[in-house]
Amino acid sequence: MNKRNSVAAAAGLAIATLLAMAPANALTIGAPQVERSASDVVLVAQPKPVAEKYKRRIVRFASNELPGTIIVDTNNKFLYFVQGKNRATRYGIGVGRDGFGWSGIVKVGRKAEWPSWTPPAEMRRREAAKGRILPVVQEGGIDNPLGARALYLYKGGRDTIFRIHVTNQPWTIGHNMSSGCIRMMNKDVEHLYARAPVGSKVIVIGPGNKHGDVSFKDRGVDIFATLFGG
Repeated sequence: MNKRNSVAAAAGLAIATLLAMAPANALTIGAPQVERSASDVVLVAQPKPVAEKYKRRIVRFASNELPGTIIVDTNNKFLYFVQGKNRATRYGIGVGRDGFGWSGIVKVGRKAEWPSWTPPAEMRRREAAKGRILPVVQEGGIDNPLGARALYLYKGGRDTIFRIHVTNQPWTIGHNMSSGCIRMMNKDVEHLYARAPVGSKVIVIGPGNKHGDVSFKDRGVDIFATLFGG
């Protein structure tokens, strides 16, 4: 080894030794010496989680409605899918805010996966007044307000413009937040979608009493069925 190579080797060994002796969090040679906080993650306030009572459960349920009927109790923020044998699946929901609540007996007129969204003209005008321009039609996708599944509610063969659909704001479950649609958590609406065919009767209990007299009683969670049959 010539003299030049010997000097280079010695210098390299010295640098390697210094690096090995440096603390693990030392800055690399030549890097700007910037002080770092204990964490690069900035914590922000998170929305409240969905309350336990609004999570999907099988309940002991008394009603004179036939199996397959959907009962939407907007007062208590529950949707029931009647299964018969004194049993129903209960889901937590979000419903219309003040001035947007409604009631009546309708049907599931059609169903769609990853549906497009057509905001009503009135909604577009209302939002435009607030400075927010809504599209005439928004194609289906993860940022679409209808989410992955939607059940379209019809009355007398005509679209009511109300839907049962996913919300990408799960913290609104249990609250009056929508423009009249029935909001559900993603897994819940998929669960209902798979069980409620087109033509299913839907009773929406709410303002105006247009639903008439509806006989039903929620007798509480069927723990065994919830754990093993839900």
